[in-house]
Amino acid sequence: MKNSELVSKYMREAKLPHIWCPGCGHGVIMHAIIRAIDNLGLNKDEVVIVSGIGCSSRAPGYMDFNTLHTTHGRALAFATGIKLAKPHLKVIVISGDGDASAIGGNHLIHAARRNIGITTIVFNNNIYGMTGGQYSPTTPHGDFGTTAPYGNIDRPFDIANLAAAAGATYAARTTAFHATQMTNYIQKAIAHDGFSLVEAISVCPTYYGRKNKKGSAPAMMNFLKEAFVDVKAADRMTPEQLQGKFLMGEFKHKIDLPEYSTEYQKIVDRLRKE
Repeated sequence: MKNSELVSKYMREAKLPHIWCPGCGHGVIMHAIIRAIDNLGLNKDEVVIVSGIGCSSRAPGYMDFNTLHTTHGRALAFATGIKLAKPHLKVIVISGDGDASAIGGNHLIHAARRNIGITTIVFNNNIYGMTGGQYSPTTPHGDFGTTAPYGNIDRPFDIANLAAAAGATYAARTTAFHATQMTNYIQKAIAHDGFSLVEAISVCPTYYGRKNKKGSAPAMMNFLKEAFVDVKAADRMTPEQLQGKFLMGEFKHKIDLPEYSTEYQKIVDRLRKE
């Protein structure tokens, strides 16, 4: 389907243009989500998109599905309630790196632990973009933010592997430059029966880029192209070749573990018979 047709079918055109800054990678990620849904042939009424607070969390306002804009860090809690009440729905959470792994970090690890059938797309731009450029749990060590004027001394989270370690049965990472790969991963994540997470590396030229002298938006996108290496290719590279590189790809894909809402329904059905 052409991009113009995707807009007409899946976007609330009256809400456009969007509020994201020129060069922001979030539009690429939103497009990948919409294209993945279209590729799967899902009815719009079968899809619920939930977000918290932040630049990324404005996306559901533009997308013409069942949408819910919730409180900061609580998108997964709301999404869990929706999935348990209506298990047949495809529930997708859109969250930023701060929203998902700072105030929402506890919800993230427990949703992964339960293996509930929710897909989480983390728009990771390494900064709190909407609220003023504070450093986030994924801001690289030594980089600057408004709350780290002398450089960030924290070690950043690896969100994809954090989710995998907590129990997510599908976990992947890709970037806004690798748009086709991103669509493919999101499509697989939505179709997956269990908790799935795709960490989508974005770019924030306005706050993160300027404060850390990363250059123009095209330069930041080119960095994603050059710096990220697929895990399968990394296995064939030397430590010297991997110096300064970041890994992307599928980190976990298990299909043999029970999904939470299905197990919950079994208890409900058993109690109804007693």
